[in-house]
Amino acid sequence: MESHASQPPRRILMTADAIGGVWTYALELIRALEPHGLEFTLATMGSRLNPAQTREAGTLANLEIRESNFKLEWMQDPWNDVARAGDWLLEVAQECQPDLIHLNGYCHGALPWPAPVLIVAHSCVLCWWQAVKKEGAPREYEHYRAAVTEGIRAADLVVAPSHAMLSMLEEHYGFVHASEVIYNGRRLDAFRPGAKEDLVFTAGRLWDEAKNLTALAAVAPQLPWPIHIAGETERPGDSKSNLNGLHALGRLSPEELAPWFARASIYALPARYEPFGLSALEAGLAGCALVLGDIASLREIWDEAAIFVSPDDPAALGAALKRLISDRAQLNDIARRAHRRALEFAPKKMAAQYLTAYSRLSRGRMSESKELVPCES
Repeated sequence: MESHASQPPRRILMTADAIGGVWTYALELIRALEPHGLEFTLATMGSRLNPAQTREAGTLANLEIRESNFKLEWMQDPWNDVARAGDWLLEVAQECQPDLIHLNGYCHGALPWPAPVLIVAHSCVLCWWQAVKKEGAPREYEHYRAAVTEGIRAADLVVAPSHAMLSMLEEHYGFVHASEVIYNGRRLDAFRPGAKEDLVFTAGRLWDEAKNLTALAAVAPQLPWPIHIAGETERPGDSKSNLNGLHALGRLSPEELAPWFARASIYALPARYEPFGLSALEAGLAGCALVLGDIASLREIWDEAAIFVSPDDPAALGAALKRLISDRAQLNDIARRAHRRALEFAPKKMAAQYLTAYSRLSRGRMSESKELVPCES
């Protein structure tokens, strides 16, 4: 019988968009799974990789990139591109012969894949709409609803980054027959605490209603400390945004963001909708005190390690920030709690849980192979 050592490496075909946090999640997971002998083909959509993303991907020996700029399922009028992307993904699968398909989107779950399918529910238009607009999505999203439902029902396993996100998914699409929660992880060495300064930091698009950063613009003039914001401050096609005292840093790369997390004493994210919140995790690792929107997902992740405020109450947000600024002991206590909590979300822990899920899904098609076992190191 052929030895296990001579068998080809286990291959995963993963999809990801190159626009937001899914890219960060994907590379963090791929990096954490490298010691376990897994090799990934990462098929990217949404936009072409920028130079920083290309450099980061090039550091991973277990990663091959297949790049495209097909529209994503949540974009405006995406369906022709979604269909073309599906044909392309099946061609990629035919070439790389994966043992498992890991989708970071929904609609392509219904394709005739040659291997078991895992879908990760990072976000969802219908969930976003309900959380942000406080009402159901318009009828124009019925095609989206139907396509996402079909993808979810075809998957062998659906993973969510929080119990709150899984509950929202089931609310909008019905019972998910096979599901589990695996929290995201982030490396400590990328976001270490530094010498703290008297400043508040936040990251995201100012016009993103889910992040609700306009609430920070409303309170910025009242605070003795400056608020610095990393991210786009003008929506494409709109007139210039009213920063109202916010200090705009523009869009920053992960390497440029890390020093700001290290410097900031407070990280504020008064979100209305956040399925997990990678930026809050990065801030916690960097030793920031966290002031967060009082929503189920952020409560679940941070529990007693953050100050929570209603996203609909800018006055409460301003008061919470003022209290932390004026009370150094409380500020330091919340920062310590956030740092301790952030350390629980290690990439190694995330990788071990995904490895177990991969193994469980692949067992039927890999009966000749030894079960994947997490490394001790």
